[in-house]
Amino acid sequence: MILIQGFALFVFACSHCAAVLHCLHMFQLNSYKVGVQLRWLAKNKSDWLHKNAAALLIFPLLFLSAKDGVIFAFSFVFYLAQLWRNRPRQAKKPLVYTNRVKRTLATYGLFLVAVLALSLRVGDLRAQTACLAIAHLLTPAFVLLADWVNSPLEKLINRRYVEDARRRLHEHPGLLVVGVTGSYGKTSTKFFLHKLLSLKYDVLTTPESFNTTLGVVRTLRERLKPFHEVFVCEMGARNPGDIKEICEIVKPRHGILTAIGPQHLESFKSLERIVETKFELADALPNDGAVFLNLSNEHVRSEYLRRGKKGRTVTYGFSDDCDYRARDVVTSGEGSSFFVRMPDSVEVPFETKLIGAHNVENVLGAVAVADFLGVDRKAVAMGVRRLESVPHRLQLIRHGGGVLIDDAYNANSAGAKAALDVLALFDGCKILVTPGMIELGTRQDELNEKFGAQASQVCDFVILVGKRQTESIRKGLTDAGYPQEKIFVADGISQALAKAAELDAVGRQKVVLLENDLPDNF
Repeated sequence: MILIQGFALFVFACSHCAAVLHCLHMFQLNSYKVGVQLRWLAKNKSDWLHKNAAALLIFPLLFLSAKDGVIFAFSFVFYLAQLWRNRPRQAKKPLVYTNRVKRTLATYGLFLVAVLALSLRVGDLRAQTACLAIAHLLTPAFVLLADWVNSPLEKLINRRYVEDARRRLHEHPGLLVVGVTGSYGKTSTKFFLHKLLSLKYDVLTTPESFNTTLGVVRTLRERLKPFHEVFVCEMGARNPGDIKEICEIVKPRHGILTAIGPQHLESFKSLERIVETKFELADALPNDGAVFLNLSNEHVRSEYLRRGKKGRTVTYGFSDDCDYRARDVVTSGEGSSFFVRMPDSVEVPFETKLIGAHNVENVLGAVAVADFLGVDRKAVAMGVRRLESVPHRLQLIRHGGGVLIDDAYNANSAGAKAALDVLALFDGCKILVTPGMIELGTRQDELNEKFGAQASQVCDFVILVGKRQTESIRKGLTDAGYPQEKIFVADGISQALAKAAELDAVGRQKVVLLENDLPDNF
């Protein structure tokens, strides 16, 4: 009997550790923001209770007889295996054991010791079991409480990191800082700008998606070297004031605003607040600085017209009134070509392996900044020819006789429409794999339904990832008259891609568009 009880406590301890780490993982992905974490808990409360309350079923082993306990133990292990069998073995972005995570775990451990001490003082086994059960179910609250207890220390440490980054910038007075922001296109534009400016300057760029305040601070503290001449700083935002906060640290001289659209509406609440937040970059620039605006984006253009031309404003896009104008754009599955009329009316031809008009916009923005900063135009044209796709952003992957267009990082309506336009460029059996778009607030169903209607005009097959969040896409497809037998639902991306491989293309090459891949904290 002692062995069975020991087994019960061991399984519970393992389950509780898994629950704590899962909660902390989600908190990290939610940028340690309590409001975002609470919204995640509210959205996933049923799944959380189902998976974690099941661990409490192990406690009857403490009170059953040896024979009944063995039967129950085998039954429970089988049930637990069935419950977790569909859980991904590896997260897309695993928990990173930063010093903050370690401090939170240490504080949580103190709480747990206090609960255990309290339960031992009770004396009765059933009361002790109740204490452990309640502590287990309150794991999300205890994780947030541990972070709250640590918050004064965390603020002090973060302030020290920020001051250290400011000190490093102060010791580097010749560094030219170029800020890059937008609802979408900013990471690709940053990547292209780094390549083109590197033709003349030593350039430091925020890596991957290090576009939060602490991500930028970490880049400066760990990567800024005395030889760097330009710092290209990507600036992301989920709340008003986020970009302003980054600007107060890095003091950008120039800035580029790629595009504005309905993204992160759950936190911003309105498109007007998104516009205001993105233009925090323009407002932060000095009098001798320049802001580059993409007038092909309707929201950037309307705000530009509303504000009037303040300071040094440089515009780019496809219309005649742009300082840098792209014309004669030709796109295909092999790449794109176009001419750029420069501010001095000289026209320069460009060719790139990148596909889609959306990428032409991003390249054009990078070309405009590089030309403005004095990079030789012939070198820029050669640099554009050598540009590669940014991973997971309309990245073209050819394998066997098929093509995969990996647009897994995209999660906005304009980008989704642009990806469908790219898919339409190819000959073959066109297959869309998507879980839809999220974080669009009250407009989420509307925009996903519109996306479904757009997909119906392009795709031979549509594979929806997840039934619950893709119902609006299915409705858009159905309302547009799309055949039901060409719509499939998969539990995950891997299963969806396997299904795409099984579909009969009738002798044609398969062209699969992977549009968005939901994060671990969805």
